[in-house]
Amino acid sequence: MTKSYMTQNESAVLPVAMLEGVRRKTLVHGDKTILCRFELDKGATLPLHSHPYEQTGYLISGKMIFSIDGKKHEMKPGDSWCIKENIEHAVTVLENVKLVELFSPVREDFL
Repeated sequence: MTKSYMTQNESAVLPVAMLEGVRRKTLVHGDKTILCRFELDKGATLPLHSHPYEQTGYLISGKMIFSIDGKKHEMKPGDSWCIKENIEHAVTVLENVKLVELFSPVREDFL
């Protein structure tokens, strides 16, 4: 990022299909963080994985099971999380989900 700030309206961002039933919009990013909105369809799954990014999120709507470091958490609207880098996690979507997540450092693969 070359400027000291960045602004953008979500309507200007096209969704990217990541997996079956999983779409991402990269909303805005800086030098150290990136903010994304995700929509996940009922029945979709994100397989067990880890990455070198801290991941902080907020569930806007829907329900999902979030497996984090071997523990299952039923997430509902208003719930939030923070997962340190390199911790294994997975998701099973129980109801259509909308959520936002912040990653640090910036995920170049999401730009």
